[in-house]
Amino acid sequence: MAITAKQVKELRELTGSGMMDCKKALTETDGDMDKAVEWLREKGKASAEKKASRIAAEGLVMVKVAEDGKKGVAVEVNSETDFVAKNELFREFVSEVADQAMDSSAADMDAFLAEPWKLDASKTVKDIQTEKVAVIGENLNIRRFETVEAADGVVVDYTHMGGKIGVLVQVKSDVVNDAIVEMGKNVAMQIAAMRPKYTSRSEVPADYIEKEEQILLAAIMNDPKESQKPEKVIKGIVKGRVNKEMKEIVLLDQVYVKAEDGKQTVAKYVEEVGKANGAKTSVVGFLRYETGEGLEKKNEDFAAEVAAQMNK
Repeated sequence: MAITAKQVKELRELTGSGMMDCKKALTETDGDMDKAVEWLREKGKASAEKKASRIAAEGLVMVKVAEDGKKGVAVEVNSETDFVAKNELFREFVSEVADQAMDSSAADMDAFLAEPWKLDASKTVKDIQTEKVAVIGENLNIRRFETVEAADGVVVDYTHMGGKIGVLVQVKSDVVNDAIVEMGKNVAMQIAAMRPKYTSRSEVPADYIEKEEQILLAAIMNDPKESQKPEKVIKGIVKGRVNKEMKEIVLLDQVYVKAEDGKQTVAKYVEEVGKANGAKTSVVGFLRYETGEGLEKKNEDFAAEVAAQMNK
């Protein structure tokens, strides 16, 4: 099948690999993006740090927590420009959307947009969004929302970069005081900075680990030096690399960024704070939103560059 410049561009952004390597990977995998990523990793062509998503659209993420600390909500509303994202009228609208979402029972965005607007039940959420588009003069989109609850603990929120990143942390604790809330805030800051995918190792799907082991093994076998090592050593290398990845993607296994010794894990930090406050405390979940993740801006110059390279 013919591989397009757009596909090459997307794969390059996902992996950080060269354009020609991306084109070859897509050709070898008949244009399957996921298989192409795996192909590049197996061949050692993909950068070590894969981009989890492409940050492109402008807008604002807002997180809020109810007064009793038992429930939190995160919303993302997109705009066309960063200028509008900083506009006070826009920010007020996003705040109202967050209030709406806090009490919403909608299961998806279509149902949410069809709900009566809390501040004017004669209109729907969609109606208000349309009105704001007319007033602000840019296309706006309520993209997503989620809630987090902690019946036996507290939900803690953190906003980074003025609304580019929003985090909610679900803390389970039989004691809730300022120290426990501060701990939750510190963990939220960790999540904002370090981008974990899972809270604990128990959440990591077995097939994800199996797939990683297969990819890492293939990468070793494609390396002339590494592939000559004994089978037992190779298995040990694969296991070690998987464990290293777990320490990057699992929150509780990450090194706590404020650790004085540079070794303390997030799990140990949470445990330490709990003991100091006579509490049984644990972090059981989190939500991290980043403005525009998974969306893409047009970049005509870059697309033209890819097309030119492909036509050589």
